[in-house]
Amino acid sequence: MLIDVLQKNRLFFALYALGLVVVGFLQLCYSQEMLMQWVNFRNSSTADVFFTYATYLGDGAFFVIVCIILLIYNRRVGFMAFASFGLSSLTSLFLKTIVFPERLRPLKFFEHSTYQYHIIKGLNIYSYNSFPSGHTTSAFALFSLLAFIDERKGRGWFFVVLAVLTGYSRVYLFQHFVEDAYVGSLVGTTASVLIYLSLRRWVYPSENKESRL
Repeated sequence: MLIDVLQKNRLFFALYALGLVVVGFLQLCYSQEMLMQWVNFRNSSTADVFFTYATYLGDGAFFVIVCIILLIYNRRVGFMAFASFGLSSLTSLFLKTIVFPERLRPLKFFEHSTYQYHIIKGLNIYSYNSFPSGHTTSAFALFSLLAFIDERKGRGWFFVVLAVLTGYSRVYLFQHFVEDAYVGSLVGTTASVLIYLSLRRWVYPSENKESRL
């Protein structure tokens, strides 16, 4: 069944896998500090505004709103979305607060650094519970699930772009390290894959009947 999901959503998974390989390679070659400086150096007033708002794509409230819309459209699809939200959020929260409670965020980690980091004025930046990125987890959980339920599989690239932009925004806004967003993407995507595989037959009973013919 997993193979079937991978095949039907091969564009989404191919692009996501490419991103994992590239970013994973960069993390092997460079330190988290160097990657943070590379992203932080490439700032502009336009990007400040754009990423300040783009990051809300990974906000839990946004995820819930999408779940409610899906619930109105199709009760079972909406339930699946809420299940994905619950699993991804609880997993991220568990890792943040129980497994890695002392992981510092960039603002705290670099508080004595001589490097002049670009920080957006007025932005509320946290200091602790950095690993993994909760916003990135939610974004990848949401957009991967939307890619799975979307009948037009050619739009898989669009969902990957939205999820990646959200993850990048967390680093750009000085809220997380690259590794936080990287692992967050894995947690979110894995959560949606598990939920989709578990509930697919219940959500789409007509597919089960066709498979028996």
